[in-house]
Amino acid sequence: MAKILIHKKEKGVIDGKERTLSKAKQYFCADLSKDFHCNEGFIQKADLKKKSAKTNKGYTLQIFDAQFCDEYKRLARGPQIMPLKDIGSIITISGVNNKSKVVDAGTGSGALAIALAHIVKEVHSYDILDLHLKIAEENIKKLNIKNCKIKKHDIRESIPQKNVDLITLDIPDPWLVIKNADKALKSGAWLVSYSPHMQQVIDFCTEIVKHKEFAIIKTIELIEREWEVEERKARPKTDGIGHSGFLTFVRKIE
Repeated sequence: MAKILIHKKEKGVIDGKERTLSKAKQYFCADLSKDFHCNEGFIQKADLKKKSAKTNKGYTLQIFDAQFCDEYKRLARGPQIMPLKDIGSIITISGVNNKSKVVDAGTGSGALAIALAHIVKEVHSYDILDLHLKIAEENIKKLNIKNCKIKKHDIRESIPQKNVDLITLDIPDPWLVIKNADKALKSGAWLVSYSPHMQQVIDFCTEIVKHKEFAIIKTIELIEREWEVEERKARPKTDGIGHSGFLTFVRKIE
């Protein structure tokens, strides 16, 4: 199993002033058969089995098993992936769980499909581009995901699954999937469209209101701003995540 190694920030007094001796760092170690090298020196492979170890330069690193969230950060990237802030909203608002069946369209690198598969019973993800499917397949294999099936298919033509709890759309023209989504979703289930441009949202909402089977719940945009907090000093970081996309949540009511 891969390991996470964390070096906490270290401070010291130099010339009568408190200074930063080393910055906080987090490392991912996938190969435990070799010594691990990092900015703080190296740790011998035998020491990687410990809870903490010192490098040859005297720095202490805490060691523990990598979790899903750590592996997830290492997904291979092709097309732009959906940020965690947006994925989290889809999961919490739709309320999917370990009994849920999900259809995901616009597989891309597979990030959303994999995140959902970690929680739900099964995910069926579709894309029309071979390159995207290849990257997604590699990521699914890397994270050892067993309940996510991907396939080359255009869901604007059909959705093979029935009694689905959630359908997610990350495609240029989500309004073309509405009729097929109606056939696939169970009553009370969710249809979520993710679009980078407001005009796509407008076109989707304009079409969805024509279908009495659906009700628009809301459209949201999430902005994430991380803060630096050190003792009594606190300020926002300059590299926060601004606009990524608009999420429109729709529910099947008939």
